[in-house]
Amino acid sequence: MYIVTGGAGFIGSNIVAALEARGVGDIVVVDRLRSNDKWRNLAKRELADIVAPENLFAYLDANKDIVKAVFHMGAISSTVETDADLIIGNNFRLSLAIWVWCTANHVRLIYASSAATYGDGSAGFNDDITPAAQAALRPLNAYGWSKLLFDRRVARLVQNPKAAPPQWAGLKFFNVYGPNEYHKGGQKSVVAQIYPQAEGGNPAHLFRSHHPKYPDGGQLRDFISVDDCVDVMMWLLDNPQASGLFNLGTGKARSFADLAATVYRALGKEPYIKYVDTPAEIRPRYQYFTEAKIARLRAAGYVRPFTSLEEGVTRYVQKYLHAADPYK
Repeated sequence: MYIVTGGAGFIGSNIVAALEARGVGDIVVVDRLRSNDKWRNLAKRELADIVAPENLFAYLDANKDIVKAVFHMGAISSTVETDADLIIGNNFRLSLAIWVWCTANHVRLIYASSAATYGDGSAGFNDDITPAAQAALRPLNAYGWSKLLFDRRVARLVQNPKAAPPQWAGLKFFNVYGPNEYHKGGQKSVVAQIYPQAEGGNPAHLFRSHHPKYPDGGQLRDFISVDDCVDVMMWLLDNPQASGLFNLGTGKARSFADLAATVYRALGKEPYIKYVDTPAEIRPRYQYFTEAKIARLRAAGYVRPFTSLEEGVTRYVQKYLHAADPYK
């Protein structure tokens, strides 16, 4: 049995699809579906159960002898959520409780950290698990802080091998795009936000640069396909000796202008971009550059190449966003 928390969400539902394709056996999703279309992310999957988060530990205890791994993707992932108590309850305390359960029951754990832990990037993008390296990071929002808080706790716990699961991996996701993100509203990838404008023949609106080093549209991010993210997690499943905190990006920053142009070209159209001022309230905290350092992931043994921006965005647009059924 494999447990995927947040399994109806974006990355979680893609993990569920990959596990099903492998024929691993029972797959259990832990999530709330609520009243939007998030259920469609799971509509094609065969599941053993869907468990409400408040019932997670009772379910784990009842099935502890057959749980092989937990993929913990469940979180409040909005970078604009301001209820810090709610965020800590979901992103820190729940994560810590899952860690303790997996340790006590010798179950492997792969969990979602975030590149938001790096803040403005002034301390670099080094996925160093040592307590000193983690203490140097300064996230810009409560979401990033909650993820860092858990990473810092893990950094202390893993100093004692008996206080860690038999395999553990924390994944610092950078800018992920791909199918099944449609329920995320304003938190969707820029690809998904630009697509309706490109498809309708309208301009994509990108932020104007307010930094002398970067041209308009030249702000840089490490954009990574969710397919690559899932491939790394399936590799971890096949390599139980690999544990650690790992950046999950391509290692190659690309511009928003490149991203937008690729969406238009995937539709057979010429890029059509207009620039608007970055809102004054976020301008002081705006990131102009992110790029994953992936040396630790490579050193752990993951050697497969990452999908290029052009290939990944084109596939996403043509196979999903522009299809009658956009769900994986």
